[in-house]
Amino acid sequence: MYTVTMLTNPANPVLETTLVETLRNAMGGGTARWLKRGVAAEFEIAEKPSNLWESWESLQAMSVDLCVQKTEGRRKAMLLADMDSTMIQQECIDELADMAGVGAHVAGITARAMNGELDFESALKERVGLLKDLPVGVIDQVLAERITYMPGGKVLIATMKAHGGHAALVSGGFTAFTAKVAAELGFDENRANTLLAEDGKLTGEVGMPILGKQAKVDALNQITERLGLTPEQVIAVGDGANDLGMLHLAGAGVALHAKPSVAAQCELRVNHGDLTALLYLQGYAEQDFAAV
Repeated sequence: MYTVTMLTNPANPVLETTLVETLRNAMGGGTARWLKRGVAAEFEIAEKPSNLWESWESLQAMSVDLCVQKTEGRRKAMLLADMDSTMIQQECIDELADMAGVGAHVAGITARAMNGELDFESALKERVGLLKDLPVGVIDQVLAERITYMPGGKVLIATMKAHGGHAALVSGGFTAFTAKVAAELGFDENRANTLLAEDGKLTGEVGMPILGKQAKVDALNQITERLGLTPEQVIAVGDGANDLGMLHLAGAGVALHAKPSVAAQCELRVNHGDLTALLYLQGYAEQDFAAV
């Protein structure tokens, strides 16, 4: 059996009963279950519809996401998450670059790297090089003044942990940011790159080896092995080309507000929902959410 999940942005609850019932009837689904009225609903079907992506496309125009996955095993034991533009709403390196006066140039490189147009490692080295001599204190300033969290992150992690889950933050960004973000949101562990500094200023270099696409796959394998889990028991979330390896390996790989070229390579695409979408995809209803 497969579960069809329809969801939208909780801040704009436009999912209507008529729409849910129309799709359920068209797909020959079982009784619809509301996970949160106006925001998320699900029903079961016997097999994946051949016109899935046509249905997905038409629902996108209504600000509704459509995801179909196997019912069995969809509630996961581990969350593996990207940080930039996933758990937070910014790209940390772009914010640092803006403080260094090279924001537009670096943002352009970041966009191309996340879209898979540039090699991640060389693009990271180039961008970090442009931060040379930036005072280390700027990192704390960016954290305090510029970083905002993606809605739903705290409740996602708290709910999964309340049900025995493990949460890991794995970023191609920097430990100076992941440590703070992980602590704030309740992650059990975090991995990222290290910005090198000397005499209170960034050197323009990043610690080696660089944590990129393969390192995220390695993290998934290493952490699951340590916990006695399998990759199938993981729900992973990210938005960039360097996330594709872990998104494909995980039992559920969610492209969240992802670059179009990245989303096109993923079965589970969330363009309108926030991070609570990952709970709805696992069958949690709003009343199951942990208090935060």
